[in-house]
Amino acid sequence: QVQLVESGGGLVQAGGSLRLSCVAAVSTLYTYGLAWFRQAPGKEREFVAAVNWSGDLTYYGESVKGRFTMSRENDEKAVYLQMSDLKSEDTAVYYCAAVYIDPKMVASVGQVRPYTQEKEYTYWGQGTQVTVSS
Repeated sequence: QVQLVESGGGLVQAGGSLRLSCVAAVSTLYTYGLAWFRQAPGKEREFVAAVNWSGDLTYYGESVKGRFTMSRENDEKAVYLQMSDLKSEDTAVYYCAAVYIDPKMVASVGQVRPYTQEKEYTYWGQGTQVTVSS
């Protein structure tokens, strides 16, 4: 089991910025696809951002595109979500997710796209609360 430890959530004013961190307890991180999802009470879990295992492709949800930036630092075994121009609609529990990419598939297929569906991920962090106030 891969353990994902999230941090960085908190209260921030609208228009402000916040940086979320997710540290993975793995030997190496480069073989994992990574993502951020969020969920507000009473709502479905929403895709935020994802990066593929090679780190050269990053997808963003339409609601956060241009405001959020996801990055991975394999040497740190960490993934980050830099959130800017935060809005009240961004208030949610943010989850870090990971999925192991089979090296055999990579060897035959090559580059793997970032996954954007919740069902595509097998490892999840505990979630960190982000609250944007007006």
